[in-house]
Parts: sequence; C-alpha cells; structure tokens
Amino acid sequence: MATSVKNFKYLLIGSIEAYSGKSATLLGLSYQLRQKGLDIAYGKPLGNSGFNPKINPMEEDVQFMIESLKLGENLVAPTLLGLNEVSIQKRLRGEDKTNYQELLVEHYLQVARGDLMLLEGPGNLTEGNLFGLSLPEVANILDGGVILVHRYQSLLSVETILSAQTIIGSRLEGISSRLLGVIINEVPPEELNTANDLLRPFLEERGIPVLAILPKNALLRSVSVRELVKQLKADILCREDRLDLLVESLAIGAMNVNAAVKYFRKRRNKAVVTGGDRVEIQQAALETSTQCLILTGQLPPPPFILHRAEELEIPILSVDLDTLTTVEIVDRAFGHVRFHEPLKVECINQLMSEHFDTNRLLSQLGN
Repeated sequence: MATSVKNFKYLLIGSIEAYSGKSATLLGLSYQLRQKGLDIAYGKPLGNSGFNPKINPMEEDVQFMIESLKLGENLVAPTLLGLNEVSIQKRLRGEDKTNYQELLVEHYLQVARGDLMLLEGPGNLTEGNLFGLSLPEVANILDGGVILVHRYQSLLSVETILSAQTIIGSRLEGISSRLLGVIINEVPPEELNTANDLLRPFLEERGIPVLAILPKNALLRSVSVRELVKQLKADILCREDRLDLLVESLAIGAMNVNAAVKYFRKRRNKAVVTGGDRVEIQQAALETSTQCLILTGQLPPPPFILHRAEELEIPILSVDLDTLTTVEIVDRAFGHVRFHEPLKVECINQLMSEHFDTNRLLSQLGN
C-alpha cells in the first residue's frame, strides 16, 4: 500500500558544516522511504564548486544519486547554479542578475515530481545566500521540511544544533517547525551512551526530534587509493588495477623496523607513508593489513619490494613531496571524498536501516 504525504512535499537534507555525511545519509534515507512505498524525486538546487551547466548539465554527485536510485528524468529537478569563485565574482560585479528564487519556483514548485522530493542542501546554512538559495531560503520558498545531518564532535554539538533551529525557523508563524529532526552522525563508540542519554533527551525537550544517532564507521570515512593518487599527483609503480581499494587509516613509517611492525599490526586497511629508501619499513608494511604504500623522495624501491607488492596486490605510489606534506594531504582526504563505492552505499543503507526512525519521520510528513 502506498504511503501518502500531506504536510511537506519537499524535504531538505542539510548540514551545519561541510562534510557531515549529508549526501550519504540522503541516499540511505531514500532507500528507507522507498521501502515504505513513497515515490521519491530528487534535486540539488545549488551545485558544488566544480559544477558548470554550460560544460556539463549534471554534476558527478547528482549523476551518481540518479543512477543509485534509478530515477527517471521526470523525477529529477535541475541544479540551478554552481557556487564557486567565478559565479560569486559575476554576482558581485553585477554581471549575473538572475533571480534564482524565480528559477527555483519554476523548476521545483511548478513541476510535480513524485510523492516526495528530497533536496540536497548546501554545505552549511549560509552557503547560497548571495543568490537566494541558502537552505533556509529554499525551505521557505518551497514550504519544505528540513532534516539536519550533524557530525558529532562532543557535547558542544548541542549549541550548534540549537543555533541551527533558530536559523531555520518555524512554519506558518510558529504553528509547526520546519526542522523535522536531526541525525547525529559519526558518534565514536565510547560516546554513544553520552549521546543517547544526555544529548538526545535535551534536544527532544526543546522540540528537536533526534531521528538517528549513527555510530562512527571507518569505512564511510575511507578514501580510495585512486583518490589518493589524484590528490597527491602520485606515480603508480605497481598494481594500477587495484586502485579501488579503500584506505581506512594512515600510518607513518618513520621509526625502527621492530616498532613499525607492532605499530602496523594495530592498524587495518591502511596507507603507509615512508621514505623510498626505507626498504625494511616497506617490507614490514607489505606483510600487514596495508592497502597501499606511498613512497616519498621519488626514490624507487628495490625490485624484490615491487615483486612482493605485485604478489600481494598492493599498489605502490611514488610522490615528489616530503613526508609531512604527504601526510597532511592524505589526512585531509579522509571524509572529504565521495561515497560512490558500492561498499559504502551498502554500509550507509545498513546503518540507516538499523538506527533511523523512519516511521516517526513519516508521521511528521503527514502519513
């Protein structure tokens, strides 16, 4: 039996800060709502910095969402603008006088799509203000409900969420809130009890439903070897066919070999950064749970290291960078990359199935 939506036809998935897991959560939520019988549509009014409709009418993340959800053209609304240096300069100079709110009405409100349209919001609550496309503005124009995905860091998260509640505001002069709930994401295992016993009831008492508390998951914050090659501008010395391996942690091989072995054994699915001349460290890394070796200094490893890496199907990368710079780039990549790998999609669907209160959301939507 199909599920109906009465209160909100548009549901915006937003975040207070970038890289909170918004896109992945939206995908997992889509699967949950579909299982309840809803015909889901999708749109992303404000595109990422790389989006240029004159070059490509659809950004990569949107294309991935369409393919994952198997959405027909009639269930996808267009991205209106890419937020980047060029678009901002044109706006400030007066070269772009487009009324993007009128475009939003034309492409989103005046075209019926599905039972419920899920909209992916910008990186935070203020992005898009210059163009009238910030999350609060879009929610007001479309009369939509909002779910915020917030990456947990400590109990200080409560102040950030309360501030967001004020910014998003209420619907119909206070009759009902636009903020349908929050998803507290990436809670470390040792903090789960605190989040459930202190943060959840506090927010609930202040009218902010906590729809899910999602535990931290190393796989979702992982980065593919392929992405590391791109970020580091690295040369691939072997196993170019294994660049889809996912790296969950980073290890630095700067100690003696005995200490390195103990250190490496404690970390799984890791990338190891070490000097091209540290052959004994390279050998130790290959014999533990390593997804790739990243060699600094542009010194080639000896043939027996390459041979062993070939046997174990572990890529070796070479970079023209010092160790500190390499580590900074890799560390920054964790959690700041797309979730396009099938394993990640399966993981977020499982997490949402276990922890997200779908029935509560449906009651708020008007089922």
